[in-house]
Amino acid sequence: MTWPSWLTVVRGTTPLVVSIPHTGTDLADIEPQLVSPWLGRCDTDWWIEKLYDFAADLGATVVRTGISRTVIDVNRDPSGASLYPGQTTTTLCPTETFEGVALYREGAEPDAEEVERRRETWFRPYHAALQAEIDRLRGLHERIVLYDCHSIRSVLPRLFEGTLPVFNLGTNDGASADAALQRLVTEILVETGESFVVDGRFKGGWITRHYGQPSAGVHALQMELACRGYLREPAEASTPENWPVPYDAAYAAPIQSTLRKILETALAWATTQSPSSRG
Repeated sequence: MTWPSWLTVVRGTTPLVVSIPHTGTDLADIEPQLVSPWLGRCDTDWWIEKLYDFAADLGATVVRTGISRTVIDVNRDPSGASLYPGQTTTTLCPTETFEGVALYREGAEPDAEEVERRRETWFRPYHAALQAEIDRLRGLHERIVLYDCHSIRSVLPRLFEGTLPVFNLGTNDGASADAALQRLVTEILVETGESFVVDGRFKGGWITRHYGQPSAGVHALQMELACRGYLREPAEASTPENWPVPYDAAYAAPIQSTLRKILETALAWATTQSPSSRG
């Protein structure tokens, strides 16, 4: 199957799919409508594709979009419904940054027709690819793990209080993955000695919630990393002068080792373990 040039699909054969929905920096044709290109890119999950560059070596299938989440966020409900009712969150086609700064020039915000154009052009192909790879691998394996990769600044008062834990594992309150798999990953997080939470502020976005169907053999995990875990994250609010910081492989090595262990453990579980009963 041929996918658009902005959509990368690396096909593996093991029962592991790695989704990378927020590392894109391509603003497509909307850049003239934005206040600045930097604002359009500042909420990117910076360098996550580098942090997980070992995934293909594990035989994982990797699906990644090069389109910025400012154009359209492929990890939001396509209907526009909020994933976190009652809480401040970003939308399918965001009009503000995480810090509440307007993204668009006055009067240039996307209307309903424009949102639908973006859904058709960039959202639907990403999910067509993801669904096709899930279906292909389910044809080869009794169960598979879908692992959705994310990161975010450690302190964002508009979105959450205080400082975010380094590791934020989401399973949609246990609905998107078998309890045994969640337990295995949690044990790894405990061993790191770093701060972590399971199903805290980030329980999993639309990808985790939509595709995570344990009864159908698809077990979805979202990992939201606080940026300080793998980057020399500045303490100050984001500015063009301080963000993003360069990727430093040596600095990121400890957390990358943990992430490799998580994916190896998920892969082993999918390959050898029987699903636990769910009551």
